[in-house]
Amino acid sequence: MAETPALLLVDIGNTCMVFGLYHGDVLTAHWQLSSEGNMTSDELALKLCGLTTKHARDEIRGILAASVVPHLDDVLKEACSKVFGATPAFVGTSEVKTGMAVDYKNPREVGADRIANAVAAREQFGSPVIVMDCGTATTFDVVSPEGHYAGGLILPGMELALAALSGRAARLPEVSFGKTDTLIGRDTASSMQTGSYWGMVEALSGIIRRLHTLTSYEDAPVIATGGQSATIIEDISGITEHRPRLTLEGLLLLAKRHFA
Repeated sequence: MAETPALLLVDIGNTCMVFGLYHGDVLTAHWQLSSEGNMTSDELALKLCGLTTKHARDEIRGILAASVVPHLDDVLKEACSKVFGATPAFVGTSEVKTGMAVDYKNPREVGADRIANAVAAREQFGSPVIVMDCGTATTFDVVSPEGHYAGGLILPGMELALAALSGRAARLPEVSFGKTDTLIGRDTASSMQTGSYWGMVEALSGIIRRLHTLTSYEDAPVIATGGQSATIIEDISGITEHRPRLTLEGLLLLAKRHFA
């Protein structure tokens, strides 16, 4: 395996950057760094040097990124150039062909990570298919029976919604998002926790139920992914499968085509 050229895939989200090093179809290394703050290319290069061996750096033959944080694009390009001697290609640019038609009014508005999710879900589960991605925002991506990116829904993420609640109400404390053992809270903090958790469960279950009422989507599988998905999926109705690294899997498919 060490002799197989590697692909480095990068998913830059609003909260974290996820790196996946693949040899063939095998994920051989996986790292996560914060994308918050004002990281410089030198700082990122230093972190990447600490996470990789020289041999691993030398065998990388292509880097593909999906980014929803534009100011980090140049940071990643410069850091990769310093560390790996190569600059990444980016999903969403004309140089990377996704092989998926996008039915959005303005296709450029669709996040690159959402396209990667849709590509992976279509490849693995066919079409139609629905992806629920729970991160800083919670998104639903819908692939039509024809295999097109049909559109989706965007709503506040679990932690974001709870932080907004405490941030806008002076007497409400900061609490973390998580499952509660009771539906009825006995103090302010537990009331916020149970309300946010079960409110999100019902919201997401309800969206899935509504999507399944649409013609042609009645039997569409629903694939859950995203950093927050493991916290909540056991209580959401209608989930077919949990694929926590779906975005990287979509990037791998696109990278194989791009660097073939």
